Amino acid sequence: MVKILSKRLGPVEIDETVTLQFPAGLPGFERCTRIALVERPSLAPLVFLQSLDLPEVCFLATPVTAIDPGYQLSMTLEDLECLGLESLELAEDLLCLAILGPSESGNFTANLLAPVVIHRKARRGVQAVRIDSRYSHQHPLGGEGAPCS
Repeated sequence: MVKILSKRLGPVEIDETVTLQFPAGLPGFERCTRIALVERPSLAPLVFLQSLDLPEVCFLATPVTAIDPGYQLSMTLEDLECLGLESLELAEDLLCLAILGPSESGNFTANLLAPVVIHRKARRGVQAVRIDSRYSHQHPLGGEGAPCS
């Protein structure tokens, strides 16, 4: 067990056998190569992506399908290689998460342009930045004028 003091979660114990490897880290956080997926049933479908390398780094995320049920994942060959896959068609057991963050208006937005994709069987992950502009990195959540609390 790894004990860390998370900025968002407080003191937390994480079983190292269930940590995820992010060979390239996350854009802007390349040193974060070991990340734990922390789930709290009372907050589902929200999850936390907690870095084990930098305890102050913790992202709030949710499955992209909770935001857009018809979301279409697109990945580069390099992203697939990071996950140990040859093609997206052969991909099984993938979890696709959108990182959430506050907007200037006080509402939350979701990054659908660059989802975090986790290959659960291989315990590997990558942030798959799309090469098209089909989705936004600041997809609004909730209705107009719904402030985050």
